[in-house]
Amino acid sequence: MAERFEIVEKALLAMLEEKKYSTLRDILVTMNPSDVAGLFDGLEEKQIPLLFRLLPKELAAETFVEMDSAAQELLIRGFSDNELKEVLDELYVDDAADLVEEMPANVVKRILKHADPEMRSSINQILRYPDNSAGSIMTTEYVSLRPHMTVEEAILRIRRQGIDKETIYTCYVIEKDRTLTGLVTVKDLLLAEDDEAPIEDIMLRNLIYVTTQTDQEEVARMFSKYNFLALPVVDGENRMVGIVTFDDAMDVMEEEATEDIELMGGMMPSEKPYLKSTPIDLFKNRIPWLLMLMVSATFTGLIITSFEDALAAQVALTAFIPMLMDTGGNSGSQSSVTVIRALSLDELKFRDLGLVLWKELRTAVLCGGVLAAACFGKIWLVDKMLLGNASITLGVSAVVCLTLWITVIVAKSVGCMLPMAAKAVKLDPAVMASPFVTTIVDALSLLVYFMFAKILLHL
Repeated sequence: MAERFEIVEKALLAMLEEKKYSTLRDILVTMNPSDVAGLFDGLEEKQIPLLFRLLPKELAAETFVEMDSAAQELLIRGFSDNELKEVLDELYVDDAADLVEEMPANVVKRILKHADPEMRSSINQILRYPDNSAGSIMTTEYVSLRPHMTVEEAILRIRRQGIDKETIYTCYVIEKDRTLTGLVTVKDLLLAEDDEAPIEDIMLRNLIYVTTQTDQEEVARMFSKYNFLALPVVDGENRMVGIVTFDDAMDVMEEEATEDIELMGGMMPSEKPYLKSTPIDLFKNRIPWLLMLMVSATFTGLIITSFEDALAAQVALTAFIPMLMDTGGNSGSQSSVTVIRALSLDELKFRDLGLVLWKELRTAVLCGGVLAAACFGKIWLVDKMLLGNASITLGVSAVVCLTLWITVIVAKSVGCMLPMAAKAVKLDPAVMASPFVTTIVDALSLLVYFMFAKILLHL
């Protein structure tokens, strides 16, 4: 599918170069807005306004929403006042609010100037809510009905108002003071046996909703759990102020997953796509973590330095340090990633810490035992017999294998506890992922290693 679209994309861009505008327009109107927006990524700046002006008004607005912010800004700066108003009139309120958030101040001023008063008021309302809250991602364009309306009246109202709403399948029943009392679907209305039946007789009263302050990640989880198409948003007095639609929830899921992956990789989250990020952007996102981890790794060096005499007395111990540290880091990462994912899916709470720790300890004992046995065989078969390393004794093998076993147990314990501790103090659990866990486990594994060496080898 991707290869086929790439061929189509090249053909369309060739038509643009050859100025076959009529043919190009006929093809564009048959395409999905997201695919049309993808064409703009391969264009030079001077070609972007030209291709955009070939699009019909409605398709142009839908495509504009899907474009990246740099292309949007370029177009807005080149729009006439009339062109800008035409695009804004076709946008849904939540898309217009997202646009305002991403644009520079001078562009925002021009957007708000040409938006109609109702949209401008709605945009300002959405922008007042905290970032990453349900209020900041909702739209105020939804179909509202009254409890006393009949089924016939409700269908007529949907026909009249639906053209400007983001979704019409789910309609919300509110009182005069905007208190949310129920919901009804178009399916319920179409299948109702009596056209004169009041809405309050067929509406669903036991509603699931969120408030304007609910975290957007919690909103996304609710969509995943209940398979909603839209979710009502109310204020502190249960008055309906908007809805979050499935497409916005999907964007949140992608955004949160990307942020977690970046944090787990040891870098600050980026707001730009990779190809749009400059080396300076990447530097700013990565260097803080690298500096912090470098400084924290100093403890590892201090531990090795403090046991220099033991290493000098038994040089063979030095060869196994990288293997022990890597195994510990990998073991801790497995536990931390598993727990972080479970926390993000709301499968775990901090109160489950004891259960998680007990499960990970049993897992670690099994994993550590198998690894220690395999390590013992490798040391004697490869290092001792095949390579003929005379410095390796039974005592050295015992130190290495016991350390490996304990390191796996410690690593998995640390790996499961740190993310849950972070969650308990309102931090993102992903912060406590691989780099952080690895640094802690490295230091602990060395301490265990040298402790066993001193006891068993009498160093």
